[in-house]
This record gives sequence, C-alpha cells and structure tokens, in this order.
Amino acid sequence: MRPGAADPGAADPPVDDAGVRAPEDPGAPHSAGAATGDPRTSHRPHRPGAPGPVAGRAVLAGAVVSGLLVLAIVLGSRKLRDFDSALLPYAVATVFLAFGVAYRYTVWISSPGAHRLFRQGWRVFFSAANFRRAPTAVPRMIATYLGFQKFLGARSRARWIAHQSIFWGCVLAALITFPLTWGWFTFTSATGSGPGYEMRIWGFKVLGFDALNAFGWIMFHGLDLAAVLVIAGASYFLWRRTRNRGTVAGQRFAYDLVPLIALIVIAVSGLLLTFSSLFLDGGGYQFLAVLHMAAVVLTLVYIPFGKFFHIVQRPAAVGMQLVKYTARKDAEILVCRRCSEPVDTTPSIETVRGTLRDLELDFGDWTEYCPRCKRVLRGSAYLSDVKKGFQ
Repeated sequence: MRPGAADPGAADPPVDDAGVRAPEDPGAPHSAGAATGDPRTSHRPHRPGAPGPVAGRAVLAGAVVSGLLVLAIVLGSRKLRDFDSALLPYAVATVFLAFGVAYRYTVWISSPGAHRLFRQGWRVFFSAANFRRAPTAVPRMIATYLGFQKFLGARSRARWIAHQSIFWGCVLAALITFPLTWGWFTFTSATGSGPGYEMRIWGFKVLGFDALNAFGWIMFHGLDLAAVLVIAGASYFLWRRTRNRGTVAGQRFAYDLVPLIALIVIAVSGLLLTFSSLFLDGGGYQFLAVLHMAAVVLTLVYIPFGKFFHIVQRPAAVGMQLVKYTARKDAEILVCRRCSEPVDTTPSIETVRGTLRDLELDFGDWTEYCPRCKRVLRGSAYLSDVKKGFQ
C-alpha cells in the first residue's frame, strides 16, 4: 500500500500579496470601541481571516467531509462486505486526512488574499461568456499547469523531470491504493485457482484478465512501478537539497527533508514487500508490512499540515491562472510608474489592492511598480532612512 501524494520539489504557491489601508471614518459610531479605549476597533469590519469564526467553520467542514468519506466507504464496499479489515489502519488514516485537508483548506481560503482569488476563480470558471470565447482554456490549463506543470521546466529540466516522476508515481499509487483501501475495488479469481482474475468496482465486474500476461503483470505490479518513479524523483530532490548551497541555506528539516524521506521509505518498503514475497518466501514480510503501514499512515496524517498541502492548493492555482488569462484578453495592462514596463492587468492590481485593504496595510501605491523598481525603491529607502541612523 502506498499513499497517493506528493510533489515536494515545487515551491508552495503564493497566497497573498499586497493592498491599501481603508481610511478611517471619523463620523462612525464608537460604541464598541469605547469599552476598550481603542476607537479604531469600533467600526473595523470583520475580516475573513479572523481566528474565531474561521476555526469553527474549519472544524465543521472537516467533520462533514470526513463523515461523508466514512459513509462512502460503507456504501462503496457494499456495507463493508468488500472491506478488507487488514487495511483498517490505512482507511482510518484517510479519514483523518480528509478531516485535516478540509480543515486547513477552509482556514486557507478564509485569508483575505486566498478568499478573493478563490471567489474570482470560480466566477471565471463558471462564466458562460469566457467559455464561448475560449472553450479550450480550462482543459489546456489543467493539462499544462496542473498535470505537466510546464512552469517548472523554465527553472530546470532536471527538476521538471524529477517532479513529474514524483507526481505521476503518486497519482498512480493514489488511483490504486485509495479505492482498494476503501473496499471499492476488489480482485477475485474467476476460476478459484487462477490465472484468470476479475476486477470489480462497487461489486460490479469491470474487466477480466490473465494474471500471467503483460497486462496482468502491470495490474498486480502497478504500485511497484509507482514506487520506482517516486524513488527516482525523491532521490534527485534529496540529493539536490544536500548539494545546492542556496537550497541548503534556506531549507528546514521537518518541512523540506522529511517529506522526501517519507516518500522514499514508503516506496522502498513497498518494493521490499514484493521482493520478500517473490524471492524470500515471505521472509521478513511481517516486519516490512508494519514498517510500510506506519510510514504510510504517518505520511497521510502529515499531508494537511506540511509541505504536501500544496498538492491540495495546486488546483486553486489553476483558477488563479484562468483569472489572469481572461483579464489579459479584455483588460488594460498597467505600466510601472517608474520605468514604464508592463506590470499587470487592471483587475489583478485591484485584487491586490483589495487584499491590502482587508489586511489594513498601507502599501497600495506599491502595486503600480514592477518588481525591479520595488527592490530599487526599498534599497533607496534603506540607504536614506535606515542606514544613516548608524552613521
């Protein structure tokens, strides 16, 4: 059993970026602020990222999603008739995974920037006008940005290949292991002694195959193929994180290295299970099975709270790209105030400004400068206002 998750070579997608503080209204009532002595709190609107209500919504979302998954397991396995009790730890881990993903995703999209982009992404996705003008935009972005992740190829071809190895290895593992764990897939012998087998989904026969031919070998060794892909990609990134000086300087063990080590442990222990059953007559199989189960369960529980969470975030990034694509087709491109280079479309700039207003940050004017000019202006401000204080 292998988990289906991970593409740790990619950086987490940015969530928020900048805006303007909303001017205070001197005529607003201060009844609430009078009790605290701080009039600014009297008319401050509730922000989507406030901890109290968001935590409650996140817990509710997690409970609903995990409850629906339990119901789907029961119904999909025909009231547990096809459920393998030996896989119970894996199934329980997926329920915790569902709760954690729903909880953190709710918290994430409640932040001002993510909430705004999330809402705009769905609006553009369901826009009939956008579909008529560019009917292939959504599938093309899903294929290039989510599936083949061409944006990584611009950084390094080797990183892109390694990332693809991890991605498709984990996708293959997820497509096999999750349905098996939940009792949705079953493989039964058609004759009682083989080599004919039947694959059933929710109790219905989907196809029959011979376990001794090439297709049958692939069906029974799909997880081994996925493990080889994951080992190749994760090993490259682990090697790179120990050799690249820039990467070493900024990495954190728990956040950057543990995911790669977990993937390698899962993949290697899974291959050793196959090796033990084929060549060692089951020698050491029980120990390897416990090690593999522990690695998988801990990794599944870790996914919502570590670097693996960007797997869940990535589809939302497709919506962000769709928003930018449709804006470039219609909207005016603003230029930098300082160098007149193109910055972004008007809707994108307004999105950033709105986020900054939600965060009460007074940086609205900076949205009209290109990244290079922002760095130059920050450097000039440091030399003129900060460094002179040490002379």
